[in-house]
Amino acid sequence: MPGKGREFGVNVDPNQDNQDKNHFQDGDLALLLDRKSRRYLITLAPEQVFHSHLGRLAHDGLIGQSVGGWYRTDRGHTLLAVRPTLGDFVRQMPRGPQIIYAKDLGNIITFADIFPGATVVESGLGSGALTAALLRAVGDTGRVITYEIDESVTPRAMQNIRRIIPNPANLTVTIGDIYQGIAERPVDRVVLDVPEPWQAVSGVAEALVMGGIMLSFLPTILQVHQLVGQLQADGRFQLIETVETLLRPWHVTERSVRPAHRMVAHSGFLTTAVRCQPRIIGTASNPAL
Repeated sequence: MPGKGREFGVNVDPNQDNQDKNHFQDGDLALLLDRKSRRYLITLAPEQVFHSHLGRLAHDGLIGQSVGGWYRTDRGHTLLAVRPTLGDFVRQMPRGPQIIYAKDLGNIITFADIFPGATVVESGLGSGALTAALLRAVGDTGRVITYEIDESVTPRAMQNIRRIIPNPANLTVTIGDIYQGIAERPVDRVVLDVPEPWQAVSGVAEALVMGGIMLSFLPTILQVHQLVGQLQADGRFQLIETVETLLRPWHVTERSVRPAHRMVAHSGFLTTAVRCQPRIIGTASNPAL
């Protein structure tokens, strides 16, 4: 049976939304970029100092100052300071298990059709990147329930999530095995990041609303093949599709336009399926639908 749910949350300053978004505040994440576009992610705090080969930069020199401003280290190097996107944070975040990268996070939200107010079950807390993306997509009126079999990953993942979602009050972490079933009924979407998602197919079908979507992230096509076979054999899923995203940035200057030397190629396959009524196979007198 699914494990016991545990609520995680933190207190939030009720005046946070009224703060000046044009200026950095104590506790904000800041992304520093040097002249070679190297990136450094810091959490601003009074009396703290950023150290690198470029020199030192006091956090107090950013707190209360402009987002998107240029700041000089004690060695004369200039750094641009901006707010990090979710993708920036995912690339720089402390991690335990392998993360899902930004190019796949965006497609997961789109292909699984995660919408504000949705109830989403996720399996595999990992380092918290996907959970944070799901929480942002469902909004304050939605809910995310995460099944995680390894309780030891929870503290780091929750720390990462809170840096993006300061008050994850609508997140429930269930320490349990999703292969054994989903306790919640009904749910709008199920997102799986587990090695053998075919073991969860029956429980997913029982938990999803009619027309609900299941999405699975898998690294190898052999895993995808086994999952799709199980979805087809179950009979309660239609519109089964698998995609892979390759992301190639371009280098654009006044004198040169070319692909970047490196690209984010294969990271995983996304397989989606829609919960439907089982198809009735007819006879000669009663043709199949």
